[in-house]
Amino acid sequence: MSPHQHILDWLSDVASDLHAVRQDIHAHPELGFEENRTSALVAQSLRNWGYEVHTGIGQTGVVGVLRNGSSSRKLGIRADMDALPIIENTGASYSSQHAGCMHACGHDGHTTMLLGAARYLAATRQFDGTLNLIFQPAEEGQGGAEAMLADG
Repeated sequence: MSPHQHILDWLSDVASDLHAVRQDIHAHPELGFEENRTSALVAQSLRNWGYEVHTGIGQTGVVGVLRNGSSSRKLGIRADMDALPIIENTGASYSSQHAGCMHACGHDGHTTMLLGAARYLAATRQFDGTLNLIFQPAEEGQGGAEAMLADG
């Protein structure tokens, strides 16, 4: 089986899980530096898959670390988690349950995509080195990246 087919088969197996995660995050949007529920969901998922998890980075940011093999190479992949102060009128079954707050910029999707990659990489471990997954708070202008950097 080709690597391409392998990942497609894996995605087929977990697609409903990833859809549910995205819809859950979408239904529970949190503004910058208030991503407590989202951060907890991310941290627990990463722990379940064997990641070393660091929380409270830049207030509500999360970093997951997974090491495999013996290489000193490192890779960082980042997603943002915050929502916007917008009233949702989509009518979706998973619409925002937080009045005046909505994932209108796709950060629910970004977070879910990185969680999907995290799950796949933990399951297959087809890399040699250290993987750093960065879930950034407050991307929408409040300085979440700077806050994470300040925390090291």
